[in-house]
Amino acid sequence: MTGPERHTRQKDAVLRQLRTCDDFVSAQELHRKLDDEGVKIGLATVYRQLNALADSGAADTIRLDGQQLFRLCGDDGHHHHLVCRRCGKTVEIDPPSEAWVRKVAEGHGFTVESHTLEVFGLCPDCQKD
Repeated sequence: MTGPERHTRQKDAVLRQLRTCDDFVSAQELHRKLDDEGVKIGLATVYRQLNALADSGAADTIRLDGQQLFRLCGDDGHHHHLVCRRCGKTVEIDPPSEAWVRKVAEGHGFTVESHTLEVFGLCPDCQKD
């Protein structure tokens, strides 16, 4: 199978697997999960599909310890998270007020088109370790 059919099958497989992940996940981890399911798809293709989802706004992406991680966006369009640096656990949080975001941006001469917020630290379980 080549062309658009293959592209759609691969995209659907990546999306389906990403839906099962509550926390941010690396392309390598997603690739491993797909492989464990018997889905044959190259790692480079997984990266391409994840980046396409991020570019379209369907997925969030962050960099954690030099690694790019991905997470499917919720239906509410939230892009604000607490992220554990150790285990990757992710919690959606309420965004800062729109007025605050605009005030900070305008204070530096920027206009606001969109924003995301990730706060990094240790989750309660990792703090115990």
